Amino acid sequence: MRRTRMTALTGAAALVAAVAGTATATAVSSAPTAATTGNGSYVVLAKTGASVTDIADQLRKAGGKVTSVNARIGLVTVTGSSSLVARARALEGVQGAAHDRSIGAAPQRAKPDPVMKEHVFDKTRANGTYTSTPAPPAGHDPLDGHLWGLEMIDAFEAHKVETGDKVRVGILDTGLDGSHLDLAENFDSTLSRNFTTDMPDIDGPCDTADCTDPADVDQNGHGTHVAGTIGAALDGFGLSGIAPDVDLVNIRGGQDSGYFFLGPVTNALTYAGDVGLDVVNMSFYVDPWLYNCAGGAPEDSPEEAAEQDLIIAAMTRALDYASSRNVTLVGALGNNHEDLSNPRTDLTSPDYPGGTEHPRTIDNETCWDLPVEGPHVIGVSAVGPSGMKSDYSNYATDLGSGELEVAAPGGWFRDGIGTDTYRTNGNLILSTVSLQSLEETGEVDKNGNITKPGRDAGVIKQCTDRRQPDQKSTCSYYAWFQGTSMASPHAAGVAALAVGAHGTGATTGTFSLAPATTRALLMDTATDTACPAGGVRSYEPEGRSAEFTAACVGTPEFNSFYGDGIVNAMGVVQ
Repeated sequence: MRRTRMTALTGAAALVAAVAGTATATAVSSAPTAATTGNGSYVVLAKTGASVTDIADQLRKAGGKVTSVNARIGLVTVTGSSSLVARARALEGVQGAAHDRSIGAAPQRAKPDPVMKEHVFDKTRANGTYTSTPAPPAGHDPLDGHLWGLEMIDAFEAHKVETGDKVRVGILDTGLDGSHLDLAENFDSTLSRNFTTDMPDIDGPCDTADCTDPADVDQNGHGTHVAGTIGAALDGFGLSGIAPDVDLVNIRGGQDSGYFFLGPVTNALTYAGDVGLDVVNMSFYVDPWLYNCAGGAPEDSPEEAAEQDLIIAAMTRALDYASSRNVTLVGALGNNHEDLSNPRTDLTSPDYPGGTEHPRTIDNETCWDLPVEGPHVIGVSAVGPSGMKSDYSNYATDLGSGELEVAAPGGWFRDGIGTDTYRTNGNLILSTVSLQSLEETGEVDKNGNITKPGRDAGVIKQCTDRRQPDQKSTCSYYAWFQGTSMASPHAAGVAALAVGAHGTGATTGTFSLAPATTRALLMDTATDTACPAGGVRSYEPEGRSAEFTAACVGTPEFNSFYGDGIVNAMGVVQ
C-alpha cells in the first residue's frame, strides 16, 4: 500500500516501459498442487512476444512441474529444485525468473500467527465499552445504525437511486465466506475462483488433499469483512453494503495467513479482465516486499533485486491487462502513518521467509508498493468518524505524484478524544466476518457461541431463527476492523454504484464503464475536506508518539491527507 503511481514515474520509467506488455495467447490455465514435493515454487516471466507455451515446455524438460501458465501476461509458475531459477534464466525468451515461495514445507506450528501488516484492528488492545445501539435508517437493516461510514458517504441516500444490480465486483483478498447469511444472496459461486494453495509453513496443515480451499471459504476473515462493506445484501437481516445488489466474485489471491504472493495475485487480476468484472478491490500489498525497487534497494542482494524487478514487471502487465478490459482497480494506501512522498527506511522486508528482514533505503523515484502504486489503481486513505485522517493512514505531500486519489471511512480507534466514544469499537468499521476465522481466533466456540474474547472485541451474532441461536446454519457474525483495508472497499463500493448508474448495458445484461470515467466520477464528486488548521496534525493527545505527527499540504479541493476528498455515493449516482 504505497507510493508513486507507475503512470507518473521518473527514474524507473524506462524499466516499466521495457517490461510492460501483454503476451498473446489464451487465458490463465492452472493446476495448483501445493502438495508437490520440491524445494520451492518459482515464477518465470517471458519477454513480450515470446511463446509462453514453449517456455513452459522447456521448464518441464528441465525437471520442473508447471502449476500455472498465465499467457495473458507471460508468467509461468513452476515447482522444483532451486537450480530451476538458473536454468529458466538461460532459456530463450525468458525475461526473468525468481523464487516465489516454499512448497511442501512442514508447518512451524499448528496455527501460525497471521502476518502483521497493521491491516486489521489489534484485538489485544484494551477496548472501551461500546453499548450504543443506534437505530438504522428507515428501510435498512438492523445493524445499519452502526455504519457511520455509510452515513458519512451518503450511501443510505444513494440506495434510493442505485444499488449496483448486475455490477460485478471482485474481492481480491483472503477469500470470501459464501455461506454468510448477509453475503450468500449476492455471492457469485459460478465465477468465483481460488488462485492460491495453502502453504503449511505459514498457513498450517492443509484442509484438503490438494491444499486448495473451495472458492467460498475464508479462514482469515479479512476478505469477508471487505466484501460485506461493498455488497452485503439489503434484506432486513444484519447489515447492508454500499452497493447491496452487486454480484460478489471471490478472486482469492491471499493465503490463509494473510500473505499475498505474485503468482496468485496476477492470475486473479487477469482472470478479472477475462470474465468481465467491473471493479476489483485490493486491500493488500504483494509479498514479500513492502517496497519493490527497480534494481533492488542498495542493501539488497542481486537475487533479491532480480525478484523485485520481476514483481514490478509482472504486476505492471497484470494491472494494465485488467484495466484494458474495463476493470476499475481500487487499492488501500497503507497503514504505516507515513508520508509516501518521503518514505522512511523499510525495516519489514522481505517478510517471507521469516528472519530475512533487513533495513532498506527506499528511493522515492524507483521504489513502489504494489498494487496500489501500480498503473490505473485508485489509492485510498482512511478517515475516522470525525472525518479526520486516521492516525495510521499513509498520506502524500507530493500532490502531483498520483499516490493518493481519494479518502474513505476506514475507522480510527482513538477518534473522539474527550467524548465517550474515544477508544471504543464504535469508531471502527463493522462488517461481515467468517465464522471459521472467529473459531480460529477463539472468539466463537465450536457451538457457535461468542466467547469472552469475542465479547471483548465486540463480535456480534445475528440469527434468522431466534429459537435456535446456536445452530450455525441460521446465524452469522460481524466484527469491527480498522485500516486503509477498510477504507478501500468503501471507495470500491462507490465505484460499483458509479458503474451501475452510468455504465453501458451489454447484451448479457451486465454493465461496463471505462475505468478512467469511474475514477473521474469518484474524484469529481468527492466531498472536499480541508487540512487541519496550521497544516500539521499531532496525534499525541490521542496517545500516539511524536512520529505520528503529519504535515498536510494543499487546498480543500486537493491535499495530502484526503486527495480529492472523501468519496460520496450520492454524488456519483446523481
